[in-house]
Amino acid sequence: MRLVAFFNNKGGVGKTSLVYHLAWMYSGLGRNVVAADLDPQANLTSLFIDHDSLEPLWEGQGRTTVYGALEPLLEGVGDIGSPHLVERGPGLHLVVGGLKLAAAEDEISGQWPGCLDRKPRAFRVVSALWRVLRRAAVQAEADLVLVDVGPNLGALNRAALVAADYVVVPLAPDLYSLHGLRNLGPTLRDWREQWAERRPRNPVADLALPDGAMRPLGYVVMQHAIRQDRPVMAYQRWMDRIPSVYSREVCSQDPQSALTVSDDPNCLAILRHYRSLMPMAQEARKPIFALEPADGAIGGHARAVRDCYRDFRALAGTILDRVDTG
Repeated sequence: MRLVAFFNNKGGVGKTSLVYHLAWMYSGLGRNVVAADLDPQANLTSLFIDHDSLEPLWEGQGRTTVYGALEPLLEGVGDIGSPHLVERGPGLHLVVGGLKLAAAEDEISGQWPGCLDRKPRAFRVVSALWRVLRRAAVQAEADLVLVDVGPNLGALNRAALVAADYVVVPLAPDLYSLHGLRNLGPTLRDWREQWAERRPRNPVADLALPDGAMRPLGYVVMQHAIRQDRPVMAYQRWMDRIPSVYSREVCSQDPQSALTVSDDPNCLAILRHYRSLMPMAQEARKPIFALEPADGAIGGHARAVRDCYRDFRALAGTILDRVDTG
């Protein structure tokens, strides 16, 4: 199993939409994939499931959400349970998120120091998200798990990132994303080092733990305006600064001088926002690149749909190439 987390502590950069479209793309390419919603806001879940179908999943103490799989452990009545998976397409399964997941934050935070003291429960709690997602991958016969996490640097996200083999950073070309990178990079290194110190202290011989690799896979530039196939000047100066800031803050490497986003090997893709098509896709409850004339995708919209498919297929291939050779 390869677990790829999509993370930025700056919100509003299109992270959830990116995970959603990639999950559908892998499904269309015949790849078994699990999409996991580990953001308590559950925006990824709401893209996959309409409200009428979602309400029953959230009833009954959330046992059909990711929190339901954690609940026995968090309440001290057992270990994790098997996650409930919702099949959304051929080979595509969703681990349903929910607001109740936020209730796990305090327990995960409180158990983190206990790993240094070799406490068994501390390791069970901190590794719980990874173990739930590993079970989900086995149930779905999937070798790829895409994880959406919230835009913060709290204990819940730390546990989610410790579970990750790779991290993709969605970015918008603006001041906020650049400053977000300056927080995100050092934080990932700190979490990686803290987990490397804790992991060997696990006293439970048969308790599997994540490696906590959190390898930077690259970044995706999202939601920039286009004019004649180039970002407008208002964004260009931020675009020009992304390669050096990402290289220095996330990869701990000396940035190459005069490297542009288009030439940067750390850039996985530059994606258009397709703003006019998003409401249409939400109404049809399908990814933008699957829209058809019956959904209203005609004329210029039909061309944009084809462009979207091309862009996401290329990005999906790039991610797989780097994951398979990483």
